[in-house]
Amino acid sequence: MADIAKHVFIKVNDDGAGNRLDKFLALKDLGFSRSQIQNLIHDGHIKVRGHAGTSSSLRIQAGDSIDIHIPALKPLSVKPVPIPLAIIYEDSHLLVLEKPAGLVVHPGAGDEDYTLVHGLLHHCQDLSGIGGYLRPGIVHRLDKNTSGLMVVAKDDEAHRGLAEQFKAGKIGKTYLALVRGRLRDRSGCLDLAIGRHPVNRKKMSIRSRNGRFAITEWQVVEELRGASLLSLKIRTGRTHQIRVHMSSLGHPVLGDSLYRGPTEFRVGHAVIPIRRQMLHAACLQFIHPITGEKMKWESNLPADMASVLERLRSLNG
Repeated sequence: MADIAKHVFIKVNDDGAGNRLDKFLALKDLGFSRSQIQNLIHDGHIKVRGHAGTSSSLRIQAGDSIDIHIPALKPLSVKPVPIPLAIIYEDSHLLVLEKPAGLVVHPGAGDEDYTLVHGLLHHCQDLSGIGGYLRPGIVHRLDKNTSGLMVVAKDDEAHRGLAEQFKAGKIGKTYLALVRGRLRDRSGCLDLAIGRHPVNRKKMSIRSRNGRFAITEWQVVEELRGASLLSLKIRTGRTHQIRVHMSSLGHPVLGDSLYRGPTEFRVGHAVIPIRRQMLHAACLQFIHPITGEKMKWESNLPADMASVLERLRSLNG
């Protein structure tokens, strides 16, 4: 276990009695989000009445003693790499960038040496430790082959503030997607829980026993021959959410082979190759976690997706 960097002792009074342990501590201004506190509880760094291994959902009582051992940050093993970053806004607390398709956000199996995190560490010399081991500054993510807007935290306070907004559903995220077929309605809302696929562990599914609620709102922007351009807003941030929901509706994202999206589009004699999933994070809105300013950014379709769209439009004539 890492060396102890800090020790905090809290005595529960009558006002705190009956609260969940994690919620109680999240309100104590310890400098940690609720999810970070849950991780500390899970790892045995928080003891209640002298006992570790307790649950985050434990209901605490008046007079309970809570010992919190905050370990030192794990050393960051990721090395900076000079990766070109399309940064469209930056201040001392955060930055907003356009992630290209094909770039993985953080290191993982098979993607250890060239990720967005590597590029961020080269660009921002003070990012180490932010957000935890291996994921400095990362508050949310986009799939490897999804392009578009992301916000990155540059200090712990900004990270906590943004994470809380994401958890509360206060960050606005709008995507553009090209999907197969024409939808019956002009707009709609999908409220289908998403969890790990029971057989294929690389996939997510609406048929998982342990799915978490997920809400996607969609609207038709343009009808094409055999396809549609959609604007989608997600009220939750589940893994592969839009991809799973649109596939479950029978209109998978073009190019998304994992969820039955075609990798080439055929209409008559025309064949349009589709190299990756046609999904782009086009708009991002949030409140600056330090200044309180309302902020909004928009991103145009990248060249590959715009090219597919234009070729689909040419089929309409």
